[in-house]
Amino acid sequence: MSTKVFDTKEVQDLLAAAANKNSAEGDARAKQITYRLLSDLFRAIDDLDMTPDEIWAGVNYFNKLGQDGEAALLAAGLGLEKYLDIRMDAADREADIHGGTPRTIEGPLYVAGAPVRDGVSRIDVNPDEDAGPLVIRGTVTGADGKPVAGAVVECWHANSKGFYSHFDPTGAQSDFNLRGAVKTGSDGKYEFRTLMPVGYGCPPDGATQQLLNALARHGNRPAHVHFFATSENNRKLTTQINIEGDPLIWDDFAYATREELVPHVVEKTGGAALGLKADAYKEIEFNIELTPLVQGKDNQVVQRLRASAAA
Repeated sequence: MSTKVFDTKEVQDLLAAAANKNSAEGDARAKQITYRLLSDLFRAIDDLDMTPDEIWAGVNYFNKLGQDGEAALLAAGLGLEKYLDIRMDAADREADIHGGTPRTIEGPLYVAGAPVRDGVSRIDVNPDEDAGPLVIRGTVTGADGKPVAGAVVECWHANSKGFYSHFDPTGAQSDFNLRGAVKTGSDGKYEFRTLMPVGYGCPPDGATQQLLNALARHGNRPAHVHFFATSENNRKLTTQINIEGDPLIWDDFAYATREELVPHVVEKTGGAALGLKADAYKEIEFNIELTPLVQGKDNQVVQRLRASAAA
């Protein structure tokens, strides 16, 4: 319809009442955010002349999204998680914080509780005939370039089927397959002995892919490995590396690729002596530079709902 109602007193009173804007009770921040988001939605309905059928289709979609447990996956796929990184990058520049390994999205598939090993951890708990051995190693340093002792580096990635342990619909993996944590020594070094991952796609019948189909977008990610790195006197780093040569590196549906996070993959031999499944293996060196606390605080710790399991 051509008539717009958003600016009418009736609608503005409705918005204020829905968010309980004029009451001193309740959570002030929750009311502020609710009022703004609801206002933006009402204005969009007016501007785009959305029909009741379209509105209820959206409501039904959110019901399915919750049933599928894909809200965090959709947040990555629509660029929301990338947008948060862009904002944090801008905040660092504003605070004159430079350097450090680039951050990128966490994604929805972290599991807390992985066993922490000293220096080296072999994390291929379950056999995988289709994946070759991979060693990921590096040194954790601070802004001064010196090794950081006592840093904890966590790593997690998919198997050769594109499934993550704990979330694997086939039930073929134990909770901490291809997941681990290493504490660095005085040399700042860490090492994971694992298997080469592949990329994954959104569940084809899930809510995320349903919306991506409507947008004529694919829901696939390149092969990648996630990391957390934490230490007492530095800020937490959330990042991931892409596996060099994957054709989707610059076509990641989650927008997580950064040029500095595509390390070189080296062919090596001697895997048998390392306890790997084959003597020939691939190695990635990924050095991590942490940034210092801000006024004694770590402003990179994000509170979000995460899965956990007992090792």
